[in-house]
Amino acid sequence: MQRISKIPEKLQILADVPQRLFYKGDLSLLEKPAVSIVGTRKPCAYTKEMTMQLAQRFSAIGYAVVSGAAMGVDALAHRGAMPSTIAVMANSLDIVYPKVNQRLIGSIFEKGLALSEYEAGTKVTRYSFVVRNRIVVALGDFLIVSEADENSGTMRSAEIAVELGKKIYVLPHRLGESRGTWKLLHEGNAEVISDIDSFVSRFGAVRQEEDPLLAFCQKIPALSEVVAQFGDMV
Repeated sequence: MQRISKIPEKLQILADVPQRLFYKGDLSLLEKPAVSIVGTRKPCAYTKEMTMQLAQRFSAIGYAVVSGAAMGVDALAHRGAMPSTIAVMANSLDIVYPKVNQRLIGSIFEKGLALSEYEAGTKVTRYSFVVRNRIVVALGDFLIVSEADENSGTMRSAEIAVELGKKIYVLPHRLGESRGTWKLLHEGNAEVISDIDSFVSRFGAVRQEEDPLLAFCQKIPALSEVVAQFGDMV
């Protein structure tokens, strides 16, 4: 774990700019355009599929995908974008949390980029999750909320995006589901993603000729990783 010599410009817009940042991985990812993807730790099957698709498509057009390395939507976003992904940790980089994401976080250390404000030996706290979210949001050029409960950490990330003047996009959900994203739409703070292809094409050209399964296999993943990401395609 090394210390970044200069705090990224994207973070200078924060009221509480990080005083220090540590990293493991590829710092050049900070130079890419970026999208932040956040959401619930317990996504439904539809949200899982759509989040993976969004992360894969944005990675394919040259974006880095930023998230918080938590279970659920965060992990899906990182997996879909690998290696073009940035994880902002709520603990120091010498500690792997959550343990269920140990293999994923190890891959991010090796192939992507992990960031943390915290000195070695610092464990997660309720507060560290909250302050981590501001970095996740600030690093992205815009925010995608895949699914969210009305009173959740994800909604705090959305509030930060509004404060920073970031555009927010949400997946469409059935009535009674993902009440947080419905609230964002009702309040006029978000735009719905009605079609993934047309949405992603607004930000760059998708390389239609590239087979995502073949591209993923070129990274020499374990069979279990291929099955987890592509299921019946394998």
